[in-house]
Amino acid sequence: MAPMTRRDLLAAAAAAGVLAAPVAGSTPHAGDDAVLPPPEATEVWQPVPPKVDAPAGGVPSDATVLFAGTDTDAWEHADAEDGRPIRWNVVDGALVVTPGSGDIRTRQAFGDVQLHLEFRTLAQPTGEGQGASNSGVFLMERYELQVLDSYRNSTYVNGQAAAVYKQYPPLVNASRPPGEWQSYDVLFLAPRFADDGRVLAPARMTALHNGVLVQHHVALQGATVYRGQPKYDAHAAQLPLRLQDHGDAVAFRNIWIRAIAPPASP
Repeated sequence: MAPMTRRDLLAAAAAAGVLAAPVAGSTPHAGDDAVLPPPEATEVWQPVPPKVDAPAGGVPSDATVLFAGTDTDAWEHADAEDGRPIRWNVVDGALVVTPGSGDIRTRQAFGDVQLHLEFRTLAQPTGEGQGASNSGVFLMERYELQVLDSYRNSTYVNGQAAAVYKQYPPLVNASRPPGEWQSYDVLFLAPRFADDGRVLAPARMTALHNGVLVQHHVALQGATVYRGQPKYDAHAAQLPLRLQDHGDAVAFRNIWIRAIAPPASP
């Protein structure tokens, strides 16, 4: 028998239906137009996303400014029920902890948010470990992102700067030297509870420290606790943001927050 030519092989393959079978994941060809929907079938035109002005290095136009260098009216003393003014000081455009005066919290409550703030640890550290410029950012007054001088300061890793305190160490240590301004950018999803108090969805946090990813959509185990294991207690869908007085004159500035709308259904 004479050897089969390339033409013979192609003819045999076509007769067997091999060449007509589509390859999974292959790019559609012109001949597929009869079985594919028109491009317009997968175009979404409504609702149109709202326009937000986002100046370079500035505050998004839809953000709530919590501190811009002078006005502290957005804040109140955290442990008083009468909404009394805070006792922290404004120094050179920064909101500085007055050690021993107590935590402060926002007058407004929030749920799912994007948060930006900048902080500065003491230029001349007065302690070490957890005693080195300690403070904290408490989402919903319960879920803490640790503030600490962790540049060259040894402590337990789930208690260093950018840790979800006593739950998740940061992915990396992005701390700057003492006395330099640093930034946190946080995406926080509040927990969801059933009417009977069961947790339907845990709180989740993503955080960047000085622009570096340090917490990646972690599921929080519950409210922050110093001793014991974290756990959830059902609470309101929106609660204030709290900044901690841990006895050190940590400074904050450029604090703004944006409410995040629930994701749209596909």
